[in-house]
Order: sequence, then C-alpha cells, then structure tokens
Amino acid sequence: MLPNVTNIQASWLTVGKKVAQICLHSGANDFGSIMIEENVVSAAGARWRFTADGIQEAIKEAGYRPQLRTQQYEYRELPEHMVQQELVGEGMIVD
Repeated sequence: MLPNVTNIQASWLTVGKKVAQICLHSGANDFGSIMIEENVVSAAGARWRFTADGIQEAIKEAGYRPQLRTQQYEYRELPEHMVQQELVGEGMIVD
C-alpha cells in the first residue's frame, strides 16, 4: 500500500458487513467499531447495526482474528465478558 498509510478502516457502519469483509481481504486492517453516537452517519442514511460479538463474528467469518485496539492502534486484550449494545431494529439492518 502507501508507505505513509499504516491503517485502513473498512467502516462497516457505512458499507455493511459483506462489503467490510471484502475490504479486509483487500488490505484494510480495521473492521471498524461500535459507535456510541452515530447520529451523523445515521442522518446520512447508514442503517447497519452490530453488537460487539457480531463484529467479532463477522471478522472471524472473513477468516481473520478480532483484535481490540486503542485510538492509537495499540493492541488491547479482549475482556472476558463484553457488554453488548442493545440494538433497535426499527428501520435498521441488524446483522
């Protein structure tokens, strides 16, 4: 890739699960995360929703190992029990 770009995010929130999985196979090294306040992308028409377990499962389905990271892209251990976000399905695509 580009020598000055070290991380590329697939951003499942805007492209959905299947396209984000393709992005991983195309060089992206970050699937994206759960947004606490995704009002901006929701207002723009993004309708995808995932739980923490759903994100990890989608990454595994694509053949990769999920890895939690900080905002500085430093690895963190996955907690044993992650609290799952409650998903409201009305008008949304819950994967």
